[in-house]
Parts: sequence; structure tokens; C-alpha cells
Amino acid sequence: MPQLAAFPKAFMQALCKDGTMSVSEWIELASKLDIDGLEWYAGFLEMNDQKNWPKFRKQVEGYGKVIPMMCCSPDFTHPDTAFREKEIVKQKHWIDMTYALGGSYCRVLSGQKRPGLTIDEGVKLAADCIEACLPYAQERGITLIIENHYKDDFWEYPEFAQKADVFCQLVESIDHPCFGVNYDPSNTYLAGEDPLDLLKRVSHRVVTMHASDRFLKYGTIDDLRNEEGGAIGYAKRLSHGEIGKGLNDYDAIFTELKRVGFDGWISIEDGVDGMDQLERSVAFVRRKMREYWGK
Repeated sequence: MPQLAAFPKAFMQALCKDGTMSVSEWIELASKLDIDGLEWYAGFLEMNDQKNWPKFRKQVEGYGKVIPMMCCSPDFTHPDTAFREKEIVKQKHWIDMTYALGGSYCRVLSGQKRPGLTIDEGVKLAADCIEACLPYAQERGITLIIENHYKDDFWEYPEFAQKADVFCQLVESIDHPCFGVNYDPSNTYLAGEDPLDLLKRVSHRVVTMHASDRFLKYGTIDDLRNEEGGAIGYAKRLSHGEIGKGLNDYDAIFTELKRVGFDGWISIEDGVDGMDQLERSVAFVRRKMREYWGK
């Protein structure tokens, strides 16, 4: 039976940039949701002080919840060896953070799609860096999860493995018991592709999932694919919104995940319009989980 977590998508600026919300305030808000855990973000301002790590874990567990997943953004496709080595050190720090919080999954990415980088070169750079982190993660009981990502907020270029073919090539190049996929259906739209096509290619490797939804503000999906696919910057036609009311077909997604025996964490990455919306998204996903997995 999968378990449900939530991510503070609506409060990232407050938690990571201007400090107008404390992590403890977010924990208290999230404690009222019908969820089993809180997905964490390595960039919360208060995570800079390691003394806070056990405090936050205790606070979350005091509400009967856990911190299963860590969201972070390594950049493993830089051409400079010294830069990549620093990213590996950062990733190991985030693995330590995940371990201290009691988590089991820590995100990795490929890196930025820099001009002049070939697909084979980029896949090798990213795979080598991820593989350099895997023994460290395994020693701590952590699974590294690669997300079909679009673009980190602070990157100049989009995700190197944004497109399904590149993402699948990278996933297939790494065979390790502590490596899997964090599937995000909405990011596939941002790449101008079909989320169900990607899911069917990687479903046997999916260990966690981001639940979100996207809405077309104008035009059609074909317009999106023609104009936005692989573009630098975010797709202007798409917006976040309440889960279950957008483009994603959760019946088809959960049918496929159930078929392959998925029983990992599903983390809600929506609620950009506040807690009322997040509560409705939680209710929708929880209802669908019961429909497909029971209980």
C-alpha cells in the first residue's frame, strides 16, 4: 500500500528565500492534512544549521508522521571535473541530511542541458556522478531517486534528461538496488511529451512519485508540444493547480503503477494557491489510492 506525503510548494519562497515562514510553522500546518509524511527540501533556510535536523525530525514524528523523501538538485553535467566533484560532495551531504531526518529516498538529477553537450557525453557524466554516490547512500539505507525533471528554479538551462529518450537512457545505464525513479507526470507535459508514454517505459523502476496537475491557460496540447518542448524557461501555457482537475489521468497512472506492484511514497507537489487547495488535492489523491490499493 503506497503512503502519502506533501511538499510545501506554495511556501517555497517563504521557507527558502525570505524566511517569512519557519519550518516549524509548515510542519504544524501539514500536521492537519490526511498524510503520512512530509517531503523535505534541502534548501530550507533553517536546514543550514545541522542542530535543527534532529529537532525537525522529532517535531514531525511527534505528529505521528515521518520525513520519507528529500528533494535536492545536483548538477552532474558540468564539463569541469572539479565542479562535478563538488556536486558529489553536496549530494553526499544531502544523503546525510536525509539519513538524519529518518528518510529513505534522496533525489538526484542529471544536471543542466548546456550548449554543446552531446547526449552520450551527458548521460555518462551524470551516470558516473550518481554511481559515485550510490555506495555512500547504500551504507545509510538511502535510495537515490532520479526525477524526470524540467528545470531547477536556480538553473540557467533546463534539465539535461528532460526528454524521455534521454531520461530512459540514463536510467537504463544505472543498475543498482539503491537507485530508482521518482515519476512526475506533470514534468512530462513541460517537456512537450505524454506522461503515460514515459510511465510505461519506466514503471518497473518507479519507487516514488510526485503527484501534481497542470492546466492549459490557452491553446491546446499540440500547441504546447510545438512551441514549448525543450525551451529554456517555463511553459507559459501551463499552470499549477488542484490535483484531479487538470491534464493528468490519475486513473491511467495508478492503473499502471498498481500493475507493476508499486508500493512506495506518493508526494503531493501542488497546492500553490494555499492550504484549502492542498487539502482538496490530498483528499483526491487519498481517495484514488484507496480505490486502487484498498484501505
